[in-house]
Amino acid sequence: MLLIAVGANQQIHATTIDNIRVSQTNQSTRLVLDTSSTPNYKLFPLNNPPRIVVDLVDTSLATSINKSIFTNTGISNLRHAERSDGLRLVLDLERRAIASSFVLGPNNKYPHRLVIDLRTQSAGSTSATDSPANTSSKKIVTNTPVKLNQKPRTLIIAIDAGHGGKDPGAIGLGGTYEKKVVLEISKRIAKLINAEPGMRAIMTRDSDYYVTLRGRMQKARSQKADIFISIHADAVKNRRVQGSSVYILSKNGASSEAAKILAQSQNEVDTISGVSLAGKDKVLQKVIVDLSQSATIDSSLDLAIAVRTELSKLGKTRERIESAGFAVLKSPDIPSILVETAFISNPTEEKKLLSPSHQQKLAIAIFRGIKRYLVHNAPDDMRFAFNSEQDKHTVRSGETLSGIAIRYQVSLDSLRTVNRLKTDRIRAGEELIIPNS
Repeated sequence: MLLIAVGANQQIHATTIDNIRVSQTNQSTRLVLDTSSTPNYKLFPLNNPPRIVVDLVDTSLATSINKSIFTNTGISNLRHAERSDGLRLVLDLERRAIASSFVLGPNNKYPHRLVIDLRTQSAGSTSATDSPANTSSKKIVTNTPVKLNQKPRTLIIAIDAGHGGKDPGAIGLGGTYEKKVVLEISKRIAKLINAEPGMRAIMTRDSDYYVTLRGRMQKARSQKADIFISIHADAVKNRRVQGSSVYILSKNGASSEAAKILAQSQNEVDTISGVSLAGKDKVLQKVIVDLSQSATIDSSLDLAIAVRTELSKLGKTRERIESAGFAVLKSPDIPSILVETAFISNPTEEKKLLSPSHQQKLAIAIFRGIKRYLVHNAPDDMRFAFNSEQDKHTVRSGETLSGIAIRYQVSLDSLRTVNRLKTDRIRAGEELIIPNS
């Protein structure tokens, strides 16, 4: 047992943990620590009984631990103790699990974050012994646990061609209708997805007809889509503006959707992330919806960064991932993005959007972005997760080179050397090779 050191003269540390959140999907439990700055940490497992230890350097706990949030999450308790060099957290687990972790930088909704994902370990899987000496094992941070006698399922990706029917969308100077070009691009994306083993595309519309914004979202949820991508073409008065951009749901959009979900009657309330809201009191319903949305927005950001990275190889792309309250992005449990493929109001880009070869390039870039995202985010029961190799890492927004070295339990020097890095500066979307040791 760890002793909880509470003294009148607490040491002041550079980093504080200001909030603790938990969310859950069918595949994993996610623990999120909101911190005042980028955390410097080490994570390792202990067994008999199973637990995960997180040592945070120069860090203190600035919030109380609400143990009720761990109910039915696989985490039976969260303990903490002050150390001479910072703070130790211990996650007592109900059963053995494989842990992966990463850090995220602040955005318009959340501060710095340390994210810890726990995935239940399959029976018969090997694991680290009850000793910190085994922290060099990559099994403690792998995203893909060993699976025995389990058949991989098909990943469902919803492709939403914007507008349609009575809604033409934007119209270019040459008379090009947005609804037509985005449908062609969407069909090409769907074809690439359907040709990939283990993936299947569904389209919210496959010809020129009108679908309501909420109807698009509902179709994706009814088909149990794992990812939702809406395809559009931008337009502004200034015809010189060009380039692509990627959007995720804004904080305000999430809040308004949560209010709509919670306003439904008990008989109408849906299931969120596999958890039924029916029969639960309003406070618990709100907690479940908020946690689901939080995890989904984080995943949507990862997906947006991956797709934006691939689109940037085609030409000008907005560096920043934009946030907006688009109705089609409001599914509380499906990572969702909206891609503005180009500015149809720009004559040059209007011609490109009409070109079958450019449509194919856009489709390939978006498809590659999806696969880039799945390297670290594929559901455990999907074929991509079974086969994906863990020898490369795509940098997420807010990550540091030292944090990545800690995550994969490799030395910072070896990480620099194998990637020929002269400094520790890295960019979101950059792909790093992870050395074997």
